[in-house]
Amino acid sequence: MLTHVAENAVKSAFFLPAALSAVVSSSCRAGLCPKSAGRPEKDYAFRGNFVLQDLIANGQSMRTVSLPRGRQRLHAMPTSAGYEVRENETYDWDGRRRGQTPFTVLQHTISGSGKLRYQNRNYRLQGGDTLLVLVPHNHRYWLEKGDRWEYFWISMNGEETLRIHQMVLSTAGPVLKLQPSTIDHLADCSLRLVKGATSPGAASAIAYEAAMALYDDVFGSPAFAAELSVMQPVIDHINANLEKPLPVSELAGIVGLSRAHFSRSFAESEGMPPAEFVLQQRLQRAVKLLTKADFLPVKEVAIMCGFEDPNYFSKVFRRVYGTNPTEFRTTGMYASIGKLR
Repeated sequence: MLTHVAENAVKSAFFLPAALSAVVSSSCRAGLCPKSAGRPEKDYAFRGNFVLQDLIANGQSMRTVSLPRGRQRLHAMPTSAGYEVRENETYDWDGRRRGQTPFTVLQHTISGSGKLRYQNRNYRLQGGDTLLVLVPHNHRYWLEKGDRWEYFWISMNGEETLRIHQMVLSTAGPVLKLQPSTIDHLADCSLRLVKGATSPGAASAIAYEAAMALYDDVFGSPAFAAELSVMQPVIDHINANLEKPLPVSELAGIVGLSRAHFSRSFAESEGMPPAEFVLQQRLQRAVKLLTKADFLPVKEVAIMCGFEDPNYFSKVFRRVYGTNPTEFRTTGMYASIGKLR
């Protein structure tokens, strides 16, 4: 039975399917498919999904790769990657029950379907959909009885990876429609993790490349630029005033729209209603303050993030992260981050 990496071991090892190691033929160089001779960043758009098809053809298996831990923390590091087909079996991941060490899961659905509950919204993931979630967080993705779900994934941690993926989540939400070239690029990153990631630095470079491929797909499109130009003043105002009340009517006035029209337009642009976006931004600021300013009392962190009632802040924080602010600050990786900064 193939499973994702045990989260408690992500600091010392990452897990990859052995099937990926045979995907690229011996004639491949630098992890590229033999159908390509160009550099990865210039070539994926012309190749189709050759790497992905080879990955599928090689079936399911897993290889474990253990890397030595250095004294310096790397800002991007793979924790797991693989290819699986789940069919009519138990497959259920709750983002609040996977430990306190932060990491992300980028999982692309090849065929079949899975379910996702992200905060209070439900999604059905189908072929072509890419899931992105942060752990720990209030989400759950699972396979319903009788369904089949074929997918590949890359999980990552590290400060820069988390920052980039949080930007993507804030902008595009947890379900993405990526370009075929991006999907192939991510598959190629998985292949090169198996074939050449024999040192922490090499593995980190590939993880960062995967994060940048996602960044370019989400933030580099003309459609995103057009949406950004409309809602960016609102987002800038929110981020500059998180310690204050931010009623929807005030946000609508920034772009000169009625409350109802603004709410619809904002949800279409940002993937969530404005009130939910504001709450998410408040909590993200709270996380930064709790981990990087451990001299601040939790009550003061709540006020700085726009929560007048510390008890309400604690309740909302626990609902999203599965723990209260004090425990979040003093356990696991969060405690060490607070001491280093």
